[in-house]
Parts: sequence; structure tokens; C-alpha cells
Amino acid sequence: MTSDQQQPAAPASGTVHWIGTGLSTGRSGLSLVCERARRVVLWDRTAERAAARLAALGLAGRAEVRALTPAALAARIGPGDVLVSMLPAAEHPALLRLAADRGAHFACTSYTTPELAEQAREAAARAGTVVLTEAGLDPGIDHLMAHDLVARAREAVGPSPATAVFTSWCGGVPADPGPFRYRFSWAPYGVLAALGTPARYVADGAEATAPHPWEATRTLTLAGEEFEAYPNRDSLPFVAQYGIPYYWHLDTFVRGTLRNSGWRAAWRQVFDTVAAGDAGAVRALAAELAARHPTTPADRDRVVLSVSLELRTRSGGSWHGSRLLDLTGDGAESAMARCVSLPVAYGVTRILAGALPAGLNRAAETPREAARWLAFLGAHGLAGADAETAPTGAHAPA
Repeated sequence: MTSDQQQPAAPASGTVHWIGTGLSTGRSGLSLVCERARRVVLWDRTAERAAARLAALGLAGRAEVRALTPAALAARIGPGDVLVSMLPAAEHPALLRLAADRGAHFACTSYTTPELAEQAREAAARAGTVVLTEAGLDPGIDHLMAHDLVARAREAVGPSPATAVFTSWCGGVPADPGPFRYRFSWAPYGVLAALGTPARYVADGAEATAPHPWEATRTLTLAGEEFEAYPNRDSLPFVAQYGIPYYWHLDTFVRGTLRNSGWRAAWRQVFDTVAAGDAGAVRALAAELAARHPTTPADRDRVVLSVSLELRTRSGGSWHGSRLLDLTGDGAESAMARCVSLPVAYGVTRILAGALPAGLNRAAETPREAARWLAFLGAHGLAGADAETAPTGAHAPA
């Protein structure tokens, strides 16, 4: 079930269960949920930890706190509740099953796995469950920007064959890079292990694969500043997800990771270890690097997200649009926490309002809904700088 089928959702009860209080649970997002929901329950390993996190976010007393155990959670989930998983992706399937069994809705910021997609179809048919995924930063805000640019390009150029160049680069980096050009704040092994996953994308009009993604690193200049960017994961499924029309020939289509300039040179030892394929050695190196390059309370993080689309038509017309989000954290909230938690929180408000259909919703998959999300995020400083060139050639205004 996808959002364009518009199966009505079961009514929301107004209660939100926010599960997990890690670094991606930001004040901006949780505060929004506390404002809009009738009741919010924050779950952590202990109630004391949940209360401490609420206090640290300046939200003491704004939500109930509970110790997370499977039995305790199952006992308190009711029909129409919204279950928000801020836990690792491996925990999502069990939580979605619980939500569907209780007639509740589900939201997370992680990528949609085949298992989650199948569960979403079944839950929609059985209980009218809304399943919101990919509603963070990357994936999340990048999707919104992509849908917006594709819709605007189609309107500007019309149904004409064209060659398209699409890129989406995102990175969470230290505001002060230091010699290593990076600082670890969570999941150090995951950061290194991801480098061992081949990347698939489109380059020079053909499908390409980078067995070692860092070997496809390119220099990227954004607002006069140089970065390094490399492809990650499998970009190809997003061609359909973003609504790229069949009459656009893809010269380039790539989603990837952005790092501070000098990153590739500083990480040579990491690449050698990852390429060797010894998981134990990768884990050991991850632990060593996390100890040597941690994010401390004095450090400030930075999120940079660039999404760009360029079209060239056969008749000589062209169009180019882009969005650039560049945000640095402060003492009140990290940039990453704000960029991850606020989009999913807004998605939760859309579930509470009955605005999302039952089944799978990956962030906002229609241009109208994406525009609504971007307008909200823009009012909170997260839509990014927007640039667009007027159509030229055959499609230029008369």
C-alpha cells in the first residue's frame, strides 16, 4: 500500500508513544509533539533516564515517562495511538507488529526495508494503520526537496524529453573538522561498516557500481566552500519514488554522503581496514577512533544537505533548481537532532490530524504534501536556501 492509493486511516486517539531518547531525539521535535498531542509518553530503559532526558531538553513535566519493556509497552498501546520508534532500525519490525496488533499507527526516521513495506500493506488492510517511514533528515528532508524540485521542473519544462542530472548529498560533520575531519557521536561501527557496502547509481547515462564507495569520491563546491562527496547505498529505487518521468533520460542520478574537505586523505587507514573485510578489525578500529575523535559537549555539529536537479531538453531548453540546507548546532540542540526529530514530529502531527492515508508513507510522497512539509520546516529554519533558474530555450516564457 502506497500513499497514492489513499486508503482511509483509522482515527488517531491523540496519544503518542515516543520510544527512545538518544541523540536524535531533539527538543524541537519532541516539543512539537507535546504541543500537538493530547498525551505523550516517553519510553526509555528506565523512567529515570526518560525524565532526565526530558529535563535536559527543557521539557520536564511535558510528557509521561515509562520504563521500556515489551510487556509494559504492549499493555499501554491503544487503538489509534501513534508509536514513534527512535530506536535502531532492527527494532522497527517488532514495534510495527505491536502497533498493528493494537490498531495503532507507526512512525520512524529509518529507510523502508522490504519487511517493513510488507508489514505496512498488511497493517493497512487489517487495521487502517498509517506507517510513516523515512521521515528524518536523510532519508526525510532530502525526499521532500527532491519531490519539490521534480514537480517544479515538470511544470517548467512540460512533458518534453529531457536529459536529467540529479544529485542529493547529505552529511553530518563537525563544525570544526580538526585533522581527522570527523567526530563520532553515535554508532562508530555503523559509520565504518557502511563504507563496506557497494553503492549503485547512474553516471554518464549508465548504471554504475562502486564496490568501495570512497573510491568514487568527488569534490563538491557549495556556496563557495569545498566538500567531498561519495555515493552510498542503492540510489536507483529512488528514481521511481521521486516521480522521475519516463521521458527524462538520466545522465546522473546519485544519492550520497558529504564530508569535510580533506576527509579522504585523513581516512586512508580506515579504508584499508574496511577493504580487508575483517569485521573484527573494523570493530576494533571503530572503537579506537571513537575514543580518539569523540564529540564532546564543547563541540558543535553541522548538517549540510544539497539537492539539485538540472534538465536539458532536446529542443535546447534548460532548467535548474536546487536547495541547500546548512545548519550548525548550538548549546541547546544539535543540528542533527533538530533535523531528524522535527520532520518526524511534523509527520506525527499529520497522522494525528488524519491527513495521511493508511499504509506506507515515506516522508511526503506527493508534491502537495511535500510542499506542506517544506513550508512547515521552512518556518523553523529547515527548508534550506532555494535557487531556481528560469527556463531557457524553447520553454522560456514569451
